[in-house]
Amino acid sequence: MSKYNLLETIKYPRDYKHFSQEQLTNLCRELREFIIDALSKTPGHFGASLGVVELTVALHYVYNTPYDKIIWDVGHQAYGHKILTGRRENFHTLRKLNGVSGFPNIFESEYDAFSVGHSSTSISAALGMATASKLKKEKKRNIVAVIGDGSMTAGLAFEGLNNAGIQHSDFLIILNDNNMAIDPNVGGLSNYLLDITTSKAYNKVKDDVWNVLGKIKTVGPETRKLVQKVENGIKSTLLANSNYFESLNLRYFGPVDGHNVNHLVQTLNDIKSIKGPKILHVLTKKGKGFKPAEENQTAWHATSEAFNTKTGEKLAIKNTELQAPKFQDVFGKTIIELAKENKKIIGITPAMPSGCSLNLMMKELPDKAFDVGIAEQHAVTYSAGLATQGMVPFCNIYSSFMQRAYDQVVHDVAMQNLHVVFCLDRGGLVGADGATHHGAYDLAFMRSVPNMVISAPMNEKELRNLMFTAQLDKNSFPFTIRYPRGRGNMINWKLPFSEIEIGKARIINEGEDIAILSIGAIGIKVKEAVCLLKEKNISAAHYDMRFAKPLDEELLHVIFKKFDKIITVENGTIIGGFGTAIIEFMVENDYYAKIKKLGVPDKFIEHGTQNELYKICGFDEVGILNTANKLLQIEEQVIV
Repeated sequence: MSKYNLLETIKYPRDYKHFSQEQLTNLCRELREFIIDALSKTPGHFGASLGVVELTVALHYVYNTPYDKIIWDVGHQAYGHKILTGRRENFHTLRKLNGVSGFPNIFESEYDAFSVGHSSTSISAALGMATASKLKKEKKRNIVAVIGDGSMTAGLAFEGLNNAGIQHSDFLIILNDNNMAIDPNVGGLSNYLLDITTSKAYNKVKDDVWNVLGKIKTVGPETRKLVQKVENGIKSTLLANSNYFESLNLRYFGPVDGHNVNHLVQTLNDIKSIKGPKILHVLTKKGKGFKPAEENQTAWHATSEAFNTKTGEKLAIKNTELQAPKFQDVFGKTIIELAKENKKIIGITPAMPSGCSLNLMMKELPDKAFDVGIAEQHAVTYSAGLATQGMVPFCNIYSSFMQRAYDQVVHDVAMQNLHVVFCLDRGGLVGADGATHHGAYDLAFMRSVPNMVISAPMNEKELRNLMFTAQLDKNSFPFTIRYPRGRGNMINWKLPFSEIEIGKARIINEGEDIAILSIGAIGIKVKEAVCLLKEKNISAAHYDMRFAKPLDEELLHVIFKKFDKIITVENGTIIGGFGTAIIEFMVENDYYAKIKKLGVPDKFIEHGTQNELYKICGFDEVGILNTANKLLQIEEQVIV
C-alpha cells in the first residue's frame, strides 16, 4: 500500500474539494513527505516549500483555481502548489532539462498565474490582476498574492503596498512570515513583524468590530461614521501597537498559525467576501516537518545533492581537496584579505551573504560587511554614498538581480564616477534555476554605461587579482567584475596578489589558422576546444580578453592584421555584448574579417545543467570546434 493514499487520488485541486478536516490534515502530511522524498533524490529549493504545505493545501481548497489567481512570490514556496496542480507525476524531472521548472511559469501551467523567480513581485502583479478584474466587472474572481521568504523587505513590495491602499481593488495579500529569506531577515520590518504578534488587544477589538458589522444587514452613512469613530479610537488608544498595514488602508488580519490547515481554511473563508485590499499575516516555520531543515534553515534553503530522508545526511561524499573552489568562496576569502590591508574596503550584499560568501567577512570583520535585505537598488545607492566619503564598497549582487538596480548604477554611481566595485556573481548560464536566474545580460547592459570598467576572470587567480586591482586608489571609478556560478579549474589558487593592467588581455595559445577571443571562465571551454582543433590539424590562437571595456585595442590591431577568421565566445547574450564590442572595433578601424559570435542567443534559455545549456547554445567545446570548421570551410565534424 502506498504511503500517499490521498495524494495519489489528486491530480488537480478539484479532486480534494470534498475532503474532511481529518483528510486535509492527512493530505498535508503526505504532501510534506512527498516533497522530502522527491528532493532527497532531485535537488532543489527545500525549506520554503515545506513551510507552506498547510497554506498551499488550504488555498487550493478554498479558492477556485485556476480561475481564481494565486501568485507565489519568488517561487521557492511553490513546490507543493506544483504537485497539487497536475505536475506530481513529473515532479522527478524538477529543474532538469525539459523538466518541471523550479519556479512558477505561465508557460508550464494555467495554475501558474505569474512567472516568478526574483522576489517581491507578487503584490504589484496581484494588484494589476485585481484592477483588471474590476475593470472587466468580474465579481467572483479572487486574487491572492503569497509573499514571504524575505520578499517583504524589498522596495518593490512596499511600492505595491502603498499603491494597493488607494486602489480599493479586491485582493488578498498573504504574508508568509517565517523571518527568513535564504539567511535570516534583516531590517526594521522584520523586527516589526516580530513585535506585531503582541498586538492582541488591537486585533481583538478590530475583530469584534468586524463581527458586529457582519450582523448588520444594511450599512448606512451613520453606521459608517460610527465604525470610523470606533476604528480611530482603537488606533488612538492602542497607539503603541498601531498597525503599519492598516495605516496604508489595507485591512489586516492575524497573525494566524500557518500550520493548522483547518483553521487556515476557516480564516480564508471568513475573509473571502470582505471587499477591498486585505492582508493576512500567517506564521510559519521554514523547513517545517524535517528536523535538520528546521534547525539549520540557511543550509537547507536548497539542496544540492541527495540526502537521507531520516537523518539529512548527504549521500554523496566528495573529496573537496581535489576540487577547485567555488568562485563565490574565492571572493569571500579574498575580500577579507584585502579588507585587512585596506581599511576603506566595505562589503555589501542584498540578502545573499551565504550565496555570495560575504558571510565569511560578516563573521570575521562584522563592522565592515553589511546585509541590506532584498534591496538591490538600495545596495547600489548605499554603496555610492559610502564611496562619496572615501570608502571602497564591494557591492556583491547576482548578475540577474543587478538588472533591478540598473538606474542606480547609471545615475548614482557611474554619473558621479564613484569608486564602487560591482562583483556580479552567477554571471552567465547558471543551470537548474533557469531563465529567471541566468546572468546573461550584464556584459551588454554594463558596457553601455560611461566610466564603467568591465572585467571577467578566467580562473580563481584572475578573480583575486582583479579584486586587488579594483580596490587600488588610482582606479577610483566604477569597476565591474563578473564571474560564474560554480568552480573554476585551479586547485592551488591562493597566490600572492598581482595588479592587472586595466584593458590588458593575455595570450593563452598561439595559432595560425583562426583566432578565438573569449572573456571570463568560459575560456576554459575554449582551451578544450583548441585541443580538439589541434587534433584536427587546425592551429587556433586563443586570447583571454579579460576586459569587455576597455578592450585591449593594441592586441586587437595585431589580431585583425593576422587573422581574417575570428570567433568570439562569451557566457552572456550575443546581442550587444563582448562579441558586439569586437565587431564595433573592426568596423571603426576599417578591418574586415569573418566573425562568428558564440554566446547566449536572443531568447530566454530554460533550465538544465550548465554543460547541457552550453551545448544547446553552441559554445561548448564541440560547438566551438564546429563553428571553426564552418569558418574554415571544413566539413562539420561532430564529436560525441
